[in-house]
Amino acid sequence: MRPEDGEAEAAAGAGLDADRERLARTSTAERVADILRDRITDGYFRPGTQLIEEKVTDALGISRNTLREAFQLLAHERLLVRRPNRGVFVREITATDVVDIYRARRLLQCAAVRTVTRSPVGLDAAECAVSDAEAAARRGAWDQVGTADVRFHQAITALGGSRRVDELMRSIGAELRLVFHTMTDTRGFHEPYLSANRRILDLLRAGDGPEAERLLTAYLNDAEAALLAHLQGPA
Repeated sequence: MRPEDGEAEAAAGAGLDADRERLARTSTAERVADILRDRITDGYFRPGTQLIEEKVTDALGISRNTLREAFQLLAHERLLVRRPNRGVFVREITATDVVDIYRARRLLQCAAVRTVTRSPVGLDAAECAVSDAEAAARRGAWDQVGTADVRFHQAITALGGSRRVDELMRSIGAELRLVFHTMTDTRGFHEPYLSANRRILDLLRAGDGPEAERLLTAYLNDAEAALLAHLQGPA
């Protein structure tokens, strides 16, 4: 086993003990899936990380059957993959995935901000995410900037008021976080979008949804191109 493989396996239980409190006495696979999805979004589980059943069940205090149901849910969301005779792993995102992720983001996010014509209620989560990203950038914590960026885009999509869309964006955000892990120059990738997120937030506060949509569209196009260039390598 390579040293990095051992580190990845050890990481599979990292921080999960504290999440026991999130599980009600009647734990469900959906709640477990929520926790694991959040851990992917927060950057704890990187692409290729193996999730060891024994470690996760011990950390969360759940049964293997419950965990396996949660694994199936996350596999359906394209976040996990089961490899025969090897186990369950966090998926590694491809260029084809990125194209589809950004197609979905343009459909969902641009629609959510397009109709904003006055300062909407519910921007606190977006403000918190932008502030967290700016604070992380000052510390040089660029992985945390990536996590905050995902939270920001989930928050502005929530302006659409659809629980189903929110659930879809949580899954998309987790996939996107896995893409961010592949970037070697995380500062070079994330830094330009700090000011763009702040500008989009200001436009939404001012009730200028059409201009926010225009900026968001250009933003998503640029981000997709940068990620594809990285994943595909030199022409």
